[in-house]
Amino acid sequence: MSPNKKDNMQYIGIDLGTSRSVVSASNGNRKWVESYVGWPKDFVAKKMLGKRVLFGSEALEHRLALNLSRPLQNGVLKEGTERDEAAVQELIGHLIELADVEPGKDICVAVGVPAEALKVNKIAIRNAISEYAKNLMVVSEPFSVAYGLGTLDNTMILDIGAGTVDFCIMHGTVPMEDDQRSILMAGDYVDEQLLKLLTEKHPEADFSLNMVRRFKEKHGFVGSSKRRVKVEAPVDGIFTEFDITEEMRRACESPMPAIVETVIDLIAGFDPEFQESVRKNIIIAGGGSQLSGLDTFLTEATKQFEPCKFTCIDDPLHAGADGALELAADMPEEFLEKL
Repeated sequence: MSPNKKDNMQYIGIDLGTSRSVVSASNGNRKWVESYVGWPKDFVAKKMLGKRVLFGSEALEHRLALNLSRPLQNGVLKEGTERDEAAVQELIGHLIELADVEPGKDICVAVGVPAEALKVNKIAIRNAISEYAKNLMVVSEPFSVAYGLGTLDNTMILDIGAGTVDFCIMHGTVPMEDDQRSILMAGDYVDEQLLKLLTEKHPEADFSLNMVRRFKEKHGFVGSSKRRVKVEAPVDGIFTEFDITEEMRRACESPMPAIVETVIDLIAGFDPEFQESVRKNIIIAGGGSQLSGLDTFLTEATKQFEPCKFTCIDDPLHAGADGALELAADMPEEFLEKL
């Protein structure tokens, strides 16, 4: 790319997540939104809301008046209806709008997506971005995290999102399919388990999936907890306090056996001379990395197999988008897809 073309290029990194989507731009803008898109159900809703489409927390707040869509499900872009495809385009367009690109600038976008979405939805992502950008690169979220952190050799990235848990071993090159795994027992699965446990124990209370997701995000932990987890939920319209410490622990720990098994299995298939280096350098990213006690829990859980060392990153919200931004800016033009 010539210097003049580079000067006229705005670089954008997007982390397109099941629960939250984040944009990071070369002009310094970093924004995020919950991955919800909603359209007013009728003319009354449209008049009340005064908007053609709503996003994120605003869409959730007014969800009873909206046709609400969550474009990613189980880490894969939903397809099959015009509304699903429109939701993806609207969400990506909103993220690029949040980046506040200078008028007249060309846009180069790198998008980090769950590994499963990378396999099956690359065309859908390209179609959604084509009207906004001139160049595109689509990568797996754990790779974009690794690139942003500079941990590119003998490292495993364990990205715990809402729809999937993605695993990726970095060994100094762009990771291949054999270097990556995905499982579906992720944040949404924990929410469903927590809702089930609370409904069974307290059938008199009204718990919703959105409520328990907020409980988890505020109080989620694995292992032992130094404090009790107490929340409020309505019983016959009256908010009542419940101690949900044990249910929270059980729900949050429910994916851990599958995560440990996948970590050990993926490392076992790696070059034996470098396995020990990878075991000592496993980085936990994604929203699930914020579960209290997670790095210690997984370090202890793997001792019975091969000792591993897990570390949680400092900024799980922006890490994927920041890494994608670096990829967009660094990538030679011949490796970018022209739109």
